[in-house]
Amino acid sequence: MTTPGTSPLTTADLVDGWRRVGVRPDMALIVHSSLSSLGRVEGGAEAVVASLREAVGPGGTVVVPTFTSGTVCDPAPDHAGLPTPRIAELRDAVPLFHPDMPSRMGAIAEALRALPDSLRSTHPQASVAAVGAHAREVTARRSFGFAVGRESPFGALHDLGGYVLLVGVGHNRNTFLHYAETFAPNRRLKLRRFPMAIQGERVWLEAPDVGNDNDTHFPVVGREFEARAGIREVLVGNAPCRLVPVRELIPFAVRRLTELLAADGPGAA
Repeated sequence: MTTPGTSPLTTADLVDGWRRVGVRPDMALIVHSSLSSLGRVEGGAEAVVASLREAVGPGGTVVVPTFTSGTVCDPAPDHAGLPTPRIAELRDAVPLFHPDMPSRMGAIAEALRALPDSLRSTHPQASVAAVGAHAREVTARRSFGFAVGRESPFGALHDLGGYVLLVGVGHNRNTFLHYAETFAPNRRLKLRRFPMAIQGERVWLEAPDVGNDNDTHFPVVGREFEARAGIREVLVGNAPCRLVPVRELIPFAVRRLTELLAADGPGAA
């Protein structure tokens, strides 16, 4: 654990930390992270990414969320029917998604996205970036409806027997709980709306997805699963970290979310 005034974490320190958390060669990881939670890191976010790649080795895969839902989105989501001239102007100014579009998912995610050998999936709002042995397999998947569901990169990570690495963040940042909710019979719903270029024409698409949790149930489900699975929190630098196996998490999370949402009653979403 680092304290102010001590030496910054090196790449070797980080690799040792990931090993203590449980990261092993050949793993497929999706990393939700806060760089500042680690404390001082020699080399910054780029060094963290390098350490993760070293920890999983050449047979492993490191994935990060590179969502752009705050950028590629409808500026007037509640307006129905034909747009007014002002709304049309605002919508015309919304950029189309492209692979080099920055994300607001944190410095570590951005550092991985910017790597020359990084690949990125193509959903306009819910993309991921990946490097490593299965990067192409993960990023090739895309579903407009339920963008984090079975036919998404998250489904690919599930099939690979992947893991969620939480670095200084909680289960409110664990996108696999959204993935789990897509299987719940009483899932909460929202509508995604985004522009795309189709055969040279700019059009707006609408697609259903699971709704936002807003820290309602995900922290509870995450804590309960960790207790049930015996997952221990490990400090890497100053960051509390946990490694969560996806295939074990999903059936538990589907069952508990179904129960919790049923207890909320109709219309609670």
